[in-house]
Amino acid sequence: MLKVVISGFLGQMGQTLERLIKEKDDIEIVAGISRSADSYEGEIKVYKNISEFDGSCDVIIDFSHPDTLDSLLEYAKTNKTPLVLATTGYSDNDMRKIKDTSNSVPIFYSANTSLGINLLLSLVSKAASVLGDAFDIEIVERHHNKKIDAPSGTAYMIADKINEVFNNNKVYVFGRHSKSNRRTPKEIGIHAVRGGTYVGEHDIIFAGLDEVIEINHRALSKNVFAEGAIAAARFIVKQDKGLFDMNHVLNI
Repeated sequence: MLKVVISGFLGQMGQTLERLIKEKDDIEIVAGISRSADSYEGEIKVYKNISEFDGSCDVIIDFSHPDTLDSLLEYAKTNKTPLVLATTGYSDNDMRKIKDTSNSVPIFYSANTSLGINLLLSLVSKAASVLGDAFDIEIVERHHNKKIDAPSGTAYMIADKINEVFNNNKVYVFGRHSKSNRRTPKEIGIHAVRGGTYVGEHDIIFAGLDEVIEINHRALSKNVFAEGAIAAARFIVKQDKGLFDMNHVLNI
C-alpha cells in the first residue's frame, strides 16, 4: 500500500485527491498538510507544516503554494522521501532549489499533470517546427477567479515548449495594454483570463497569412490533474534520484 502525504490537503486539489484516493485499493493518505489545519475536523491527521509530521510515508504530493517549497525540500532531503510537486508559481530560484534537491531525492515536477496537456505539448512543438516564423503565436488561458498566479504555469509550459523550437529566441509579451508598436515575429503573446469556475482552458493560436490553426485543451474537472498526480506518485517512488516530469510517467 502506497502511503501518501498531501500538502495542500484542504485546498480544492487536495480534496479532489482525497476523494479519488479513497476509491483506490493500492494507495492511502496517512496525513495532510494545510495552513488551515486548526479548522479541520475529519478523520485524516492534518498538520500546519510537514516538519510536524512524525509518521512515515512513501511520497508527498504537493498542490499548495510556492512558500511551502523550502520545508518540503528539507523534509525530503532529511527523510529521503520522493516528492510530487504540482504547485505553480515557482520562481527561477525555486526551480534551482528543486533541481539541486533532485540530485539526492527523486522529484516529479509538472505545472500540469493531465494527459491531454502533455499530448498538447507535443502537438504545439510539431506545429511550431512546421509553421516557423511565418505564423504569429498567441496563447490564451482561462482559470477560475480564485487562482493566484497569472499567467498559468501551464501557459508557461506551452510557451517554453514552443520556444525550444526557435532556440529560445522568442520573447514573451503579456497582454497588449499600453502597447503602441506593431507586433514582431519574435513575440509569443500570453494572455490570462480569471473568472467564474473555469477549471483550466488553454488556446494556442497560430495565425498566418489567410489561415489560422488553433490547438485547444479544456479541463472539465480537477479529476484529470489528480489522476495524473497519483500516476506520478506511483512512478516517482520507483526512482532513486533525479528530476522527472509527465513525459517520463507517460513514456512519451
